[in-house]
Amino acid sequence: MIALHDLLCAQRDGLTPVCRDDWAINTHAEFRARTAALAWWLNEQKARRVALCIDDPFDFACALFALLACGKEPVIPASSAPGYLDDLADAYDSILTDADVRALAATETLRPAASALPIDPHAPLTLYTSGSSGAPKPIHKTLEQFDAEVRTLEAEWGALVGDATMLASVPHRHIYGLLFRVLWPLAAGRAFDRALCAEPLQVQSRIGHCGATVMVSSPAQLVRWPSLAGFAELAPAPRVFFSSGGPLAADAARDYASVFGAAPVEIYGSTETGGIAWRRQNETDAWRPVSGVDVRRADDGALEVRSPHLGHGGWHRTDDAIHLDDDGRFRLQGRLDRVIKLDGKRMSLPEMETRLAQHPFVAQACVVPLAGASRERVGAVVALSDAGGAALRDLGRVALAKSLRRHLARYFDVVLLPRRWRFRIALPFDARGKLPVTAVAAAFGARAEGFELLSEAHDGDNLRYELRVPAALAHFSGHFPNLPILPGVVQVDWAIRLASEHVAGARDTASVDRLKFMAPVPPGAVLDLQLAHDAARRRVQFAYRLNGRDCSSGVVVYRERA
Repeated sequence: MIALHDLLCAQRDGLTPVCRDDWAINTHAEFRARTAALAWWLNEQKARRVALCIDDPFDFACALFALLACGKEPVIPASSAPGYLDDLADAYDSILTDADVRALAATETLRPAASALPIDPHAPLTLYTSGSSGAPKPIHKTLEQFDAEVRTLEAEWGALVGDATMLASVPHRHIYGLLFRVLWPLAAGRAFDRALCAEPLQVQSRIGHCGATVMVSSPAQLVRWPSLAGFAELAPAPRVFFSSGGPLAADAARDYASVFGAAPVEIYGSTETGGIAWRRQNETDAWRPVSGVDVRRADDGALEVRSPHLGHGGWHRTDDAIHLDDDGRFRLQGRLDRVIKLDGKRMSLPEMETRLAQHPFVAQACVVPLAGASRERVGAVVALSDAGGAALRDLGRVALAKSLRRHLARYFDVVLLPRRWRFRIALPFDARGKLPVTAVAAAFGARAEGFELLSEAHDGDNLRYELRVPAALAHFSGHFPNLPILPGVVQVDWAIRLASEHVAGARDTASVDRLKFMAPVPPGAVLDLQLAHDAARRRVQFAYRLNGRDCSSGVVVYRERA
């Protein structure tokens, strides 16, 4: 092991592989030469804080250590999305991209600097992640903290990894990928692979080039692989699969143990804390703290950590609740805040709500995890502004949702975007002015009346709804055998119930006039319902349409209230 701050000056065989790219190998000598040349160029620039938006891991590593050697501060954004970078404009002075590094490498302005470049062990680095406040959150660390962590990794798993090449399906701009894919291999003198592996056949191809390997991945990726071609035939199998970003499903862990003899090594931690604990589910479902890390349970159940990866000797409180076992291991019991992980990516629900509220179509928004989804997903319940209500009427629900997804895509990875949307006149605040999560989550299921309310909007005295008719609706039973049709009386009841939510007295129905049924409504239909209120005559006209075709209509006359 070479300390990270000594990588550019300590003795190491110049032919030591650093990065593999098919049959080509970038050596330690090449790493030093390119880093020194970049440092010479960067030293001439005025910018002190430089955002690294570099996807190539070798170029990223060279640029990172070049900045450290110059005494400049690397800033590592979680995303290169334009809107995200705009929000971080005050956090950096310039941006360095893949294109920049390639262009610099191709010019004659790059000149070699001294072969030995010392780096301050306490050199600062800033990573950005999503904070619970709704804005990108800076995590300030030092190179010394990262060095402490790679030493922990080597102590725990160095013998298991041996001389294997590090393969990865995770990016290096998040702390897990940065540590496992780039910094640990560099410090230990192992090679990392240049390519990202998205599925087993790609892994097998990389094994063909690299020989002995280790796989660094995430639960969202690993859980898919057992069903993909080539999974069970990986040969030689990676010496170990590392997983981080969230708990790995138990059945997926069993699949890996069955095929490869052991479940993946799951790493639990965060950008703030670094690695905290690990487990292999074929051995236990409890988490064991890594070497040098102490844990305890606070009075409210929160996990507290004391670790050399923190950069101080005190206790750090996390937002995860735990049960602490007698042997010092612990089990996670959910989060105490509203930051969740989807597909291994950390996301702040308040941040997404804030971003939605910035759109002119949105008055308020609430984002919740979707229960029962086959994969981790979130749904958005949106109270529309007047402009949003007009957009819903003019563009339709699907187009409106796509517009809001495009807006969010400026700030979030596509896998984090809501997959299901519900549009409302108002959010379901309770009598105390609170917004119960259960009430928001209920928007994605069927109401007690039986229908799913996809959207609602108003235009003066007129209301418009989209209702999905569940195929399993009890009203289809016996109506009719082999040809299920939604009963007309149910359609009338739904119209009255929805009208009564916005029209005082509408539930006190005196009569239903001018009732017509023009077309049948089958299971699974998405109905357009329009209500027109005539307050002077105490009546609400309703009309259902399906795919632009009239289904039924009528007039609900209600009694005058005493």
